[in-house]
Amino acid sequence: MKSLRRLGLAIVLALSAVALGSSIVFAQETDDPVKIEIYKRFVDNRLPNPAAAYQAARDYVAKYNKDKDQYTDYLSKWMAAYERDERKRNLPIFINEKKFTEAYSTGAKILADEPNYLRAQIDLGYAGYLAASAKNESFNTTALEYARKAIQAIESGKVPTGQPDSGTGVGIGIGSGTAAGDPHGWAPFKGKDDTLAYLNYAVGYLTLKTSPEQAIDPLLKAAQYESEIKKTPSTYYFLAVAYESGPYKTLSAAYQKDFADKPETPASKAALEKLGVVMDRIVDAYARAIASAGTDPKTQQSRNEWLAQMTTYYKFRHNNSDAGLTEFIAGALQKPLPPKP
Repeated sequence: MKSLRRLGLAIVLALSAVALGSSIVFAQETDDPVKIEIYKRFVDNRLPNPAAAYQAARDYVAKYNKDKDQYTDYLSKWMAAYERDERKRNLPIFINEKKFTEAYSTGAKILADEPNYLRAQIDLGYAGYLAASAKNESFNTTALEYARKAIQAIESGKVPTGQPDSGTGVGIGIGSGTAAGDPHGWAPFKGKDDTLAYLNYAVGYLTLKTSPEQAIDPLLKAAQYESEIKKTPSTYYFLAVAYESGPYKTLSAAYQKDFADKPETPASKAALEKLGVVMDRIVDAYARAIASAGTDPKTQQSRNEWLAQMTTYYKFRHNNSDAGLTEFIAGALQKPLPPKP
């Protein structure tokens, strides 16, 4: 009876080595029926049911960890690889479910193993925008770091890989892996340009409150890619706010301090002209936001607020007249987006 048990495990282990593509056929004699059962459970489930195989591997290593042989060594390595893949599969699920603490904790572990894993950098970079727009700004700094790294990597020619093949994938929201027609891992974005548009949009949004001037360049870049971001009113609204809270605020304060209520001089005239250029950018951005919003009743309140703000700058630049303002808005999206002054 013992010889049959020994033969049984030897056959199981040999089959397992073949299934794993190993050139080494393990052989070991044992009279432990539990060892045979657990290892066979791992082998039988490794491909059709990795989760069950993982549990079997854990059971085996927990029970026979003192063996310190090629079996426990292999199963330990297999479990580590499975756990890495599970983290990659779980990351977009956590983000979709707005479990941002779990997402960033999981992402940190993924990137500790693979510092250049672009898929996680993309997901975590854009997840910062999703969290912040839901009033959770805890991850802004971390998300900015990931988003900037992802942008740099993509612009240098790198492409993301999809999610691991085993286990169940997700088909919605961020980072859902390789989709049909997407040989790389751009999904849920539509490709390289779409990904860059959303990442730059995220960087612009995440820097808008603390460093508005630094938000201008990424928002301008986001609006130049052919993506939904180019058609989104908030892109241009944020751009207008970035100009207002950044260079306009700085230049206006300097002008008031140095030249207000004083006779015009070449220096004051130059300062006012510089301020006027920034006001023109603000007017242009608000016009694009209003034009992009269209006539949707849901955007009516925002459009009214944007129009009121825009009109103040427009009239200042047009001798206190709003003549031509309506036509300016109507034609805003047909003009190239002006660069940062």
